[in-house]
Amino acid sequence: MTRLTRVLAAIAVLPGGAILAQTATPAPPPISDNSFLIEEAYNQERGVVQHISSFDRDRGSGDWSYSFTQEWPLGGQRNQLSYTVPVQGSGGTARLGDVALNYRYQLVGMESSVSLAPRLTVIAPTGSAKAGVGSGGVGLQLNIPLSVDVAPWLVTHWNAGATVTPSGRNAAGDHAMTTGVNLGASAIWRPLLAINVLVEAIWLQSRTVIGPGLTARAREAVISPGVRWAHNVRGGLQIVPGIAFPLGVGPSRGQNAVFLYLSFEHPFRRVVS
Repeated sequence: MTRLTRVLAAIAVLPGGAILAQTATPAPPPISDNSFLIEEAYNQERGVVQHISSFDRDRGSGDWSYSFTQEWPLGGQRNQLSYTVPVQGSGGTARLGDVALNYRYQLVGMESSVSLAPRLTVIAPTGSAKAGVGSGGVGLQLNIPLSVDVAPWLVTHWNAGATVTPSGRNAAGDHAMTTGVNLGASAIWRPLLAINVLVEAIWLQSRTVIGPGLTARAREAVISPGVRWAHNVRGGLQIVPGIAFPLGVGPSRGQNAVFLYLSFEHPFRRVVS
């Protein structure tokens, strides 16, 4: 896997939030979770489930990664559970990555222009460290997403997080504790109710196992312009496809990829207002 593909595969596990706004009016709902790589701070609304697929392909090597995420409100919008299943491909071979199990709490928001929803994730070592698609040990991740509605036509999202794997492993079987830090931001312009134009920026610093008890530091940076749009279907289904073009900058300069996104969101039970 190329470095940029590994970065996109890692951040694609970030859970999204509610797209479908359950209102009493017949007007089509706007797109709310309007980032691809940056996590927004909107939990799923009561009675609404979301299914998210993302796919990216490195333009140089052809390496690719795919992830499927499903998000469920836990009773109401305050609490949300989700999981992400990643698959990575290289040289004609596809392998399962590390599955993420997520819990997110809507600390601030739901009726405000500022939203805050901390997330705690347990990363299960379902991928193969020997093949380079797994950490080799159970990991914990904390991410703090903040979303700010600057204007009716402009929204920003901000992320800061950290990951720790107490007993990571490399392809040779060496063990060491690994850590990582992620920072990111996005700006979303909404020229129309059902269209978003966005620019996202990601910075990552991580440590990988290079020997028994030894790690090495790596840094990555990506800027990704993109667009997404919504199709509202009778019965409350909203379909949101999108495309972006992640570009490596700084330590990732010279790498670029194509990113595809597809979301289906719909009520799974009647919501009584």
